[in-house]
Amino acid sequence: MSQNTPVPPNSGIDSSVTTCANCHSPMPSGLRFCRNCGYRLGEGSAEYTETVRFPNGHAGANVATPAAPNYATTYGLGGGPIAANAPCHIKTRRPRRMSGMTWMFLALFIFFFAAGGATLFRRPFRAGINRGAPATAISRSYAGVNQFDTTDRGVTFDNVEPAGSPADKAGLVGGDIITTFDGHEVKSDNQMMELLGMTPIGKTVDVVFIRDGETRTTKLTTISEGDAKRLEKEFGARPEGRGRLGIDDQERVDVPGTNLHGVRLGTVEKSLPADMAGLKPGDIVIEFDNVPIRTSEELASRIQRAVPYTTVVVKIIRGGAERLEIPVKVGRR
Repeated sequence: MSQNTPVPPNSGIDSSVTTCANCHSPMPSGLRFCRNCGYRLGEGSAEYTETVRFPNGHAGANVATPAAPNYATTYGLGGGPIAANAPCHIKTRRPRRMSGMTWMFLALFIFFFAAGGATLFRRPFRAGINRGAPATAISRSYAGVNQFDTTDRGVTFDNVEPAGSPADKAGLVGGDIITTFDGHEVKSDNQMMELLGMTPIGKTVDVVFIRDGETRTTKLTTISEGDAKRLEKEFGARPEGRGRLGIDDQERVDVPGTNLHGVRLGTVEKSLPADMAGLKPGDIVIEFDNVPIRTSEELASRIQRAVPYTTVVVKIIRGGAERLEIPVKVGRR
């Protein structure tokens, strides 16, 4: 006799009862699963559901609930006497809930993901690109100056860089004030950057600027960012090295009685090229190696560009009126 089939009528045991082959508990023959352990009994007429496991439940609209057998009787089928309506102890798995630490890590992940997305979204705007422009329009033309600053007449800059840049080839120097670029009047540094963003790389444009109170015009051919970096790298790797004079604490000043600006020397170090050539503290440099000097940054840049151990002519104003041309043999850094 199979333990998963009803008990035969002639066995002296209630035929409406079957025995679970897994836990040997007597069960109504109509069940498909054991009420005690959940083991599959066979294809019965009643479904094993929550409603079947409890006395007052219903298996479904189309399934009749079998009558509960008399569990107080000993059936001799391997299971001991069972009290009528005894509770069925079936272990159920409680739904897992996320701990507080899990929630904290999830919140941190969402925060940093949102912050990273916002950073990527703002990056094109910080680069000076129009808000309506696509993110791929980051590249722009370069003029070859350190940076632009707004003045009451246009935009200026401290020095041209690197050596051989478009501004350098166009004859611009630090302190010049650009008023017009490619036919557009320039009034702010932001506008200048926008104009460079709209100018095709390699285009030659007209530049109107003011130097020493005089309006001048030159032509400038823009380059790409890659070309600008290449020029910087080439200058940094120059085998001759960088020049040195031995001066420090210089500042930009007005030249009395003129429209000129120059750079007044503060410290002249002993036994170095400037001192040995006769330059003195207080001298105002207005020209270095035939290049007008109007800012201290431009003077420092031109000194570094000078080829070491060559001689350059430095034009100065001494004592407020005396103009001198002093040859200086450049040292090396």
